[in-house]
Amino acid sequence: MINTIIFDLGAVLVDWNPHYLYRNLFPDEQEMKDFLANITTPEWNEEQDAGRPLQEGTELLVQQYPHHEANIRAFYGRWEEMLGGAIEGTVELFKQLKENGKYKIYALTNWSAETFPIALQRYDFLNWFDGIVVSGTEKMRKPNPAFYQLLLDRYNTKAEEALFIDDNLRNVLAAQKLGIKSIHFSSAEQLKAELENNFII
Repeated sequence: MINTIIFDLGAVLVDWNPHYLYRNLFPDEQEMKDFLANITTPEWNEEQDAGRPLQEGTELLVQQYPHHEANIRAFYGRWEEMLGGAIEGTVELFKQLKENGKYKIYALTNWSAETFPIALQRYDFLNWFDGIVVSGTEKMRKPNPAFYQLLLDRYNTKAEEALFIDDNLRNVLAAQKLGIKSIHFSSAEQLKAELENNFII
């Protein structure tokens, strides 16, 4: 019996994409993609999500790639420009689940503690959650099993009574290993169908 829904945020409810910023900084699309793939890599960004200070992460890359200094500093200096809008279809499903009244609804997000307050100010629906666990604050991140367990323990939730939604298959598989029923998110339409198939809505 599912009584708890756990959402990821980025690419599920919030449209965050470095391309939004870097298309303004690189005239060549392939050059931009190479920069994001090889310098400001997802792995590097996740270290900030796990609690490393933004300045420390930035200076580390600037030392390694001094000829890219301006573009590296833009990653967090102009981070807000990477935020698109809310993913409205998913937000509507969230609203439906909230109004249903049957579920406690939480967020488990890999997000820097320094940039998360910007999102809190921008997206009103983040205030709908019964609780949000932010990796940068806790100094651990998905797919670390302890991060999922932290949310379960904090909010007195059992793994077998929870449903987890994330766009990253790595994170979904980690949740499933803990006994949390999970949905690998690809679109609001796909999520709606899976929620209906599981009698959640």
